Amino acid sequence: MLDNLRSMAVFACVVERGSFSGAARELGITTSAVSQQIRSLEEEMDVLLLHRSTRKLSLTEAGQAFFHSCQEMVAAAERGRIRISELRDDLVGDLRIATTPELGAMHVVPALSCWLSAHPSLKVHFEADNRYIDLIEERIDIAIRMSPTLADSSLIARPMARVDQILCASPTYLRKFAPIQTPEDLTQLELLPIDLVQNPQDIYLTNAATGEQKHVFMPARIHNNNVFVTKSLCLAGHGIGRILYLDVQKELARGDLVEVLPQWKMQDYILYAVTLKREQQPTKIYRCLDALSQYFSQLPGGRSVRRLTDEITG
Repeated sequence: MLDNLRSMAVFACVVERGSFSGAARELGITTSAVSQQIRSLEEEMDVLLLHRSTRKLSLTEAGQAFFHSCQEMVAAAERGRIRISELRDDLVGDLRIATTPELGAMHVVPALSCWLSAHPSLKVHFEADNRYIDLIEERIDIAIRMSPTLADSSLIARPMARVDQILCASPTYLRKFAPIQTPEDLTQLELLPIDLVQNPQDIYLTNAATGEQKHVFMPARIHNNNVFVTKSLCLAGHGIGRILYLDVQKELARGDLVEVLPQWKMQDYILYAVTLKREQQPTKIYRCLDALSQYFSQLPGGRSVRRLTDEITG
């Protein structure tokens, strides 16, 4: 069948060019190869398609009817080629983005809002979930992930920003206790851990000035698996939240929350945009990554992708 399709395309080219030699030049093959394709097609179909003479070619009745079908096939293939080119080079078609509900609502949608409005031919599907998503199985183009490290040989991870992990609480909650001056003081307060973090009650701290390191275990009574819930609990005065700076920067600026022990730093997180390894990425993916990178590099505390990449690999 595949050989017939090729022969049909050659036959259509012969008719359009009016000669075997003209078709050969168009297709970049020899005249004898063109002749062989037509001969094989006629033998396969057991019908004469062309009247051959020393001066010109002419279609038989069967050849005339078959030529229209061959034209339609070639035109359909060309439309398919153009469509693939559009999907590769233009901002059209589907784009599937996976992220967490928190990152999606607070950052990914704001980062892409103007970009999406500028490209109405693009159909975007957001998969907002805290579970691990297999990019291949679920046909995801870009996944936004936050992690201290990320290693997977089948993926390309582009760092978008480095984000501080902090401890914070409401002023009302902190006034109930003596001032917190050392990491050891944290053991007298309650942590509001997000259980998506491994060993969330183990707090590892490094003094920004001296490099001294401390480890404390904080008690916890209220657990959850969502940043929004943790932030609400913090604002309501139920304990100290272990949370990313990105998620509470507005509340910190307003004074609704206060960073605890700001001179002591926890391990920071890196925000990645993850894609599959491909020979050639569609333009829409590159443009989306550019929009995300620009947004996150301009956030307070964010850093440019180039600088961040140098720090990670250097």
